[in-house]
Amino acid sequence: MAARALREPVNARAASVLRVKVTAEAARRFLVARHFLAPARSLAGGPEAVLQVLRKFGSIQFDPIAVAGRNHDLILHARVAGYEPAWCDVLYERREIFEATNKALSFVPTSEFPWFRHVMGRKGSRFHAAALSENAAVAERVLERIRAEGPLSSLDFERETGPTKDWFGMPENAVRAVLEAYTVTGVIGLAWRGGNRRYYDLLDRLLPAELLAQEVPEREQLRHKLLSRYRAHGLLGAGGAGGTFDRIAPPKSTPERTGRNELREELVELGALVTLDVEGVRGKRFVLAEELALLQAPPEPTPSVAFIAPFDSLLWDTALLANLFAFDYVWEGFFPPAKRRYRRGLPNQEGRRRRRSAPLRSRASPSASSRPRTKSHGHSARRSATSRNWTKTRRSAWFASGAER
Repeated sequence: MAARALREPVNARAASVLRVKVTAEAARRFLVARHFLAPARSLAGGPEAVLQVLRKFGSIQFDPIAVAGRNHDLILHARVAGYEPAWCDVLYERREIFEATNKALSFVPTSEFPWFRHVMGRKGSRFHAAALSENAAVAERVLERIRAEGPLSSLDFERETGPTKDWFGMPENAVRAVLEAYTVTGVIGLAWRGGNRRYYDLLDRLLPAELLAQEVPEREQLRHKLLSRYRAHGLLGAGGAGGTFDRIAPPKSTPERTGRNELREELVELGALVTLDVEGVRGKRFVLAEELALLQAPPEPTPSVAFIAPFDSLLWDTALLANLFAFDYVWEGFFPPAKRRYRRGLPNQEGRRRRRSAPLRSRASPSASSRPRTKSHGHSARRSATSRNWTKTRRSAWFASGAER
């Protein structure tokens, strides 16, 4: 569903009481088809195909861990024919994608920026407001340099300490804290990346004035973000599903905040979501109204095989995965080595089945390109280095063998 204000349907009451029943087989076929995996790597068109995936899912999670490849690269490689990481760089340069917190740090189509103004950030709005006030002098210097010099990263500043603490209660680099806080509050935005290094610029130099001028009520922004999680997966329920709905709103409404249960009911009443029951699955599920026809008549998947990224939205609801595909998925990337069974193996999709690949051993990150020295040569140098490393890791990943669990 394109980013837009939802309008009251002609018969909202009928939409709110509609409840569909589907078989487990239909649900399996539907998920494979709507995730562009029937067959895999079937989308052609270079950067435009990447945009097609982003518009379909609403966002794609970014993560810097890169054993076989970065998360967003693996997601796109499974769906886009001949995918190259440089295509995301091209979209950055064309200002067709930006980064926002949507479940986690994610790539989002720039057209949806007005719906992401109300940003909590990974630590909450109060934390970021405090970071700016507690480091006021640093914040002023950082903003003045960006205003005068253009895109800069944290490495372009001397490290400064202040009262701001990191996740572990240790003093955080005040420059890094200020850059993140300014991003969350909409003062600056990400201009581009050099590998995993972020370069920031003033937001009004990155996005069109008409887009920045577009104001969307906060409640509608929250509702849009909630809908985006259903867009990304396809058959989510009302539960947490491993934190899928975190950073939007609490489950229940309070006098101060609208809860996500109330927001979800509004999406059903507005006709954006349809409630359904899936054979053998506990609890109600929700499907986008525009995808109901596909769910009721899903195609037989064309035989193909694809690796699925660890933070692919298809894997968000592990209970549903186990129920529909008899596949118990656990991401072990943050487990102590002694507790890992599969290490960094990637799930792979074969038709309607899930298999688990042999473990991939750690290797140099495909995003570890040299930091560009100048803006004029940075993008091409970064694309070249990233593409070379991606080719190596992609070739290695495809040699991982599949073994039935």
